[in-house]
Amino acid sequence: MVAAVAVAAVAAATEHSITRFHPMVPGSSSLLLFVSAAVVLLVIPGPAVLYVTSRSIGQGRSAGFVSALGIGAGTLVHAVAAAAGLSALLMSSAVAFSAVKYLGAAYLIYLGIQKLRREESLELSQDAPRTKLSRIFGQGIIVNILNPKTALFFFAFLPQFVDASRGNVALQILFLGTLFAAMGITSDSLWALFAGSVALRLNRNSHWNRTQRYVSGGMLISLGVATALAGTGGKK
Repeated sequence: MVAAVAVAAVAAATEHSITRFHPMVPGSSSLLLFVSAAVVLLVIPGPAVLYVTSRSIGQGRSAGFVSALGIGAGTLVHAVAAAAGLSALLMSSAVAFSAVKYLGAAYLIYLGIQKLRREESLELSQDAPRTKLSRIFGQGIIVNILNPKTALFFFAFLPQFVDASRGNVALQILFLGTLFAAMGITSDSLWALFAGSVALRLNRNSHWNRTQRYVSGGMLISLGVATALAGTGGKK
């Protein structure tokens, strides 16, 4: 009996210590539940996966990896916005939500059209990759920032795993958002590796060389149209 009381006291002291020194980290049970739920969501391919794979197919694995990093950076922006309460403001305005959604859809369609108009080779020059990949990284950020469903996802999903009794709710949301972004980058990078590897094999086929830009551009345009026509529900 005395031992049980001692163990309970130590556990309580440890929990108090974690709360005191790591106020931005939710409780261990909430964190485990969050990671489990995030894994389930990331396993199901969504618009981010479609965007990353379209880049890998059209421009190679490097473009896919950089796109995944750009999507992750955009996710961090949404995490900061959610922690600051800006996501709630966006969700409260139907006009603002629709404006961001249609801007994002238009940007995806624009990228698809640009891809259809410009034939690119996976064999890039020594100087081209740096500029090209930096542009792709920026485009990934813009695509995700202009996706209001990501803001809606953070607004509805993250607070479920926040422990208000630990204090610093905003820091907890920021921590969870950062963790989700890191998990998303890992998941999207695996898709980029897979799609890029398949495209690299197909690139040896002359017919594929002539059609890959239509596949990649068509995927981007389809994603833009789907974004414009979609409602407020759904996955990131």
